[in-house]
Amino acid sequence: MLHLSCTSFHMKPIIDREELERLGESLHEQYVNADPFPHIVIDDFFPAEVLDDVLAVFPGPADMEFYKYDNPLEKKLAMDQLERLPDPIVRVLQFFNSVPMLKFAEKLTGIPCIIPDPYYRGGGIHQMETGGKLDVHIDFNLHGELNLDRRLNAIIYLNKDWEAEYGGDLELWSGHREDGKHVLDERLQKIAPLFNRLVVFDTDERSYHGLPEPMRCPDDRTRRSMAVYYYTNGRPEGEKVDAHSTTFIARPEEADDEELNALREKRNKGRLSSNVK
Repeated sequence: MLHLSCTSFHMKPIIDREELERLGESLHEQYVNADPFPHIVIDDFFPAEVLDDVLAVFPGPADMEFYKYDNPLEKKLAMDQLERLPDPIVRVLQFFNSVPMLKFAEKLTGIPCIIPDPYYRGGGIHQMETGGKLDVHIDFNLHGELNLDRRLNAIIYLNKDWEAEYGGDLELWSGHREDGKHVLDERLQKIAPLFNRLVVFDTDERSYHGLPEPMRCPDDRTRRSMAVYYYTNGRPEGEKVDAHSTTFIARPEEADDEELNALREKRNKGRLSSNVK
């Protein structure tokens, strides 16, 4: 017989709901007016001891069978199956999908009726070794299983004593559509992946972001983070487009690289190579 602990259903939230709602309200105008698209960077978001517990059990590259992406556009490790992750990590990921965080996200962004993803598709934990990268892209816009519209990304970084020379900055780009294709204009923001730094941003057809420069961290360091994605049932009429996969876009200095452009065209239709089932 399966025995469930009652305490697991009454766990105190990591951050108080009212505190989070006040924070979301206070940052709303900054969020919606951010350039090049709505986003926010919040330092020291969680109690430090909560993420210390996460770091203590965060699996290294050889500690488990991660999803592995390894091609010229993306080199990263990921895992979104909570049942395979240690409890301190699961606690934080589940808190991201809890009512206090959903209400915070609604107050922050002004987007009503935000829905979490119980599958954590594409989210969970992420890790990059030296040489890791992620081409500038926009994200897939429709959850295949749930048929919901993807609206927000939320990322918490886990990197203590992170040196600028290691790289790994999240880049935010401006861009536009030209002849039916996405074209990048310029990089407007670089966000270092510092410990306990939360980044939230809109997910739509202009949220161009990535980590296009290969990592330069020491061999014994990795860039670690956790991420969740939020959805709604429908989106504003002016934002609606046909369902698409993650779409990679060349930076201006790469526009004439025919080999990489061909690779992007292929990747935009599906994964190039990974062990993801």
